[in-house]
Amino acid sequence: MPKKEEKSISKKADGKNPPANYTITILFVFIAVAVFIMLLIFFFFEPPERISTCGDLTEYGSCSEEEPFYCNSETGKIIEEASLCGCPSIFLLEGDSCVSDFQIDSQDLSLNYILEGKSYSFEFVTYGGVADYLSNNVSKIISYAVNETPSRRDFKLQVIDQEIQREFLIPLVKKIQNFTSNKEYQVRIAVSLVQNIPYGFSNKTEKFFGQQVNYSRYPYEVLYDYEGICEEKSQLLVFLLRELGYRTAFFYFQQENHEAVGIGCPIRESYKNTGYCFIETTGPAIITDGSIEYSGGITLNSEPEIIEISEGENLGKNLEEYGDAETLKKIREGKFVLFRNSKLESLREKYGLIEEYNLG
Repeated sequence: MPKKEEKSISKKADGKNPPANYTITILFVFIAVAVFIMLLIFFFFEPPERISTCGDLTEYGSCSEEEPFYCNSETGKIIEEASLCGCPSIFLLEGDSCVSDFQIDSQDLSLNYILEGKSYSFEFVTYGGVADYLSNNVSKIISYAVNETPSRRDFKLQVIDQEIQREFLIPLVKKIQNFTSNKEYQVRIAVSLVQNIPYGFSNKTEKFFGQQVNYSRYPYEVLYDYEGICEEKSQLLVFLLRELGYRTAFFYFQQENHEAVGIGCPIRESYKNTGYCFIETTGPAIITDGSIEYSGGITLNSEPEIIEISEGENLGKNLEEYGDAETLKKIREGKFVLFRNSKLESLREKYGLIEEYNLG
């Protein structure tokens, strides 16, 4: 028996298993090669330089595409540096500021919004000079040839693209971008800010093709008057979202005489598979919530006309609002929702939801 055991042990030693010193050698070679590769990378390949940007994606220490804004590297904020970055054509340079004859009858607005259940506000200066110019000196009539017919989109662009108005609305876009560089947060701020502007008709009228009709405000006037109806507030929101770089559209519901905003988003979450998520502007609402019941028990049942305005980014997948809007829809429809009351109260607080909406 002892001889058999020795033979067995001998076979194991002389078999296919490598000796210990051979294994150590392979391990040493592997470590040496790894160290050599790391040294090569360190000495011959420079890591990409990290470029820091402000909320509008302007690089630190550079002028923005919009005059007179500058990305301050010390604060990471967008500031006005007119002497360095210049002024828009309708302004004159005075010291480090851009000044205009339209900057009269100023008023300070406190613009409110809700983000992730918390209330915020910031100050924004508006000018009666701009509002008066838009109201009294800008025509909304479009000239066209005999065989041409202007579209609803043409009228929308005429209102949104008004040059003087744009120069006085861009500072509002920069205020939003200064709060955060997170693009989805910027969208949420813009949406909530417009939704929290009170709903109200203008007390002015205007002549349109010989008929006296209610005056329709420009987006800037919605801010100055601090009120607006669905069409007016939607135009302001589309302007902001477009300047933030997003794909935008209007939903026009002729049968219900209502207008809402569309923002590019995944087909699955979009309104009726249009590729645009529904945004109500008359009051606080969840992005993608198109099942709202308006005053008088009205809901949006007709097929809307989609008026596409701008190309740009889409909202991403897995946005919180997608699930929240679905939960709220189930609650409205009386479907079973676990912890229904607490979830409803949580959604109300998160988005500042109200009980009733207006159609206008």
